[in-house]
Amino acid sequence: MTTTPTGTPAPRTLPELLDWRTGLHPDLVAVEVHQVATLTFAEWSAGARAVAAALRHRGLRHGDRVGLVFGARDWTRYAVTYCGVLRAGGVAVPLSDRLAAGQLGHALTHCAATAVVHGDDTPAPPAPPGVVVFSDAELRADGRPDDPGPATVHPGDLAQILYTSGTTGRPKGVAARHANLTAGAPQHPRRLALAHSQRFLHAFAIGTNAGQTMLLNALTAKAAALTLPRFTPVRFARLVAAPGTGTVFVVPSIAIELLDSGALRDRDTSGVQLIGSTAAPLPPAVAARLATAFPQATIVNYYTSTEAAPAQTTMIYDPARPDAVGRPVGGQLMVADAEGHPLPAGTTGDVWLRAPHPRAYYRDDAANRATFRDGWVRMGDVGRIDADGYLYLTDRHQDVIKTGAFKVSTVEVEAALHEHPLVAEVAVVGVPHPVLGSAVAAAVVARPQAGAAGLTLPVLRGFLADRLADHQLPARLLLLDRLPRNEGGKVLKRQLTALFDN
Repeated sequence: MTTTPTGTPAPRTLPELLDWRTGLHPDLVAVEVHQVATLTFAEWSAGARAVAAALRHRGLRHGDRVGLVFGARDWTRYAVTYCGVLRAGGVAVPLSDRLAAGQLGHALTHCAATAVVHGDDTPAPPAPPGVVVFSDAELRADGRPDDPGPATVHPGDLAQILYTSGTTGRPKGVAARHANLTAGAPQHPRRLALAHSQRFLHAFAIGTNAGQTMLLNALTAKAAALTLPRFTPVRFARLVAAPGTGTVFVVPSIAIELLDSGALRDRDTSGVQLIGSTAAPLPPAVAARLATAFPQATIVNYYTSTEAAPAQTTMIYDPARPDAVGRPVGGQLMVADAEGHPLPAGTTGDVWLRAPHPRAYYRDDAANRATFRDGWVRMGDVGRIDADGYLYLTDRHQDVIKTGAFKVSTVEVEAALHEHPLVAEVAVVGVPHPVLGSAVAAAVVARPQAGAAGLTLPVLRGFLADRLADHQLPARLLLLDRLPRNEGGKVLKRQLTALFDN
């Protein structure tokens, strides 16, 4: 058995990981919601024990699924309840408090949840028949003594089911075992992540893969997780510039809003040493603007998925390779043909990532056969790997536009449009065309200080003329106040396509 320098067994389950951090740093703040609540490791551990005891008293059995519906104000209580469910031997099902009743009902029914726990600031959610609903306050007021130890939980036991964003269809439940969630966790106090920071800042929603990554970071990082009850650029910028904020995590849409708002103007950002972007490819033009706004920071793009985590590629922004999304960390990378055979460097094909203790779709054998193979995960993206091992994405499979005899990468067109000084956000889709089959269409949001007067289709086509081939130029333009996005910051392109039909 592997032991840590503290003499305790190396953590292999989430309850063991929390116990280990509590033993090392009981009084250290692990999670903070700005001006709302803080949570030390000792409080986290004690709260999780109490929640576990309360759930056991209410009949929770090993392997029972428990939906967790919490909003941004309740990150500390969510962390406690999540670990309490796992400590009791249950399976946590994180869900956004912004889901529609039908979406929530689908998830709870699909995973056959036995219970739902909601936050103090979240109304009791509707639940399918037979699913009991508890408030976080109700469990905390139970008054049960702390349990003497975690239930018998093994690394191979199911720990969480996280539902995908549903951008390409109905959300699927991605099941992760304890061994998957603790893979790569530090086993030495001197190996804690983000040691350059007192706090790492994010504004990710509960129920997203990015949000779950921040929760795991809180367990494995030296820095405390800092978030805010409601994101606005000004509030976020204040925390960016606050002493001790050495790491900032964003999705591209948050980065763009932060940069375009002017909220960073005249603020000292020199304390930030790392900017991490995830959930979607970071457009090179946006990465360059981040590098200017944060001159002391390393700008890193993380490429992964709910299905592939913790496998990922990471790319430190490099003007010499602006379109690259990096090389693999914590797993393996492959570009393969339609049969799954590896392709040589420079050849375009399906992107696959592989991690130890892989995830799987819950109760969906057909989708598992299409996506998972011998530990490898088909990412749903088309790309290539260069001779130095860097991955370049061409597009999502379903987003590639077939126009006439050509295939157009929406990622490439979007990156070029982001270079226009009046463009704040952009999404490119294919729309029906009577001759070509599909035509390139661009939905654009203008920068607030610029307005949309100068953004016409001829102007944009002229701007792109020396950047893209003729068949890549948008044939249609739609100006919007905002792009439709899900909780994770991804553009809902199916909704955009429908807007062009109106």
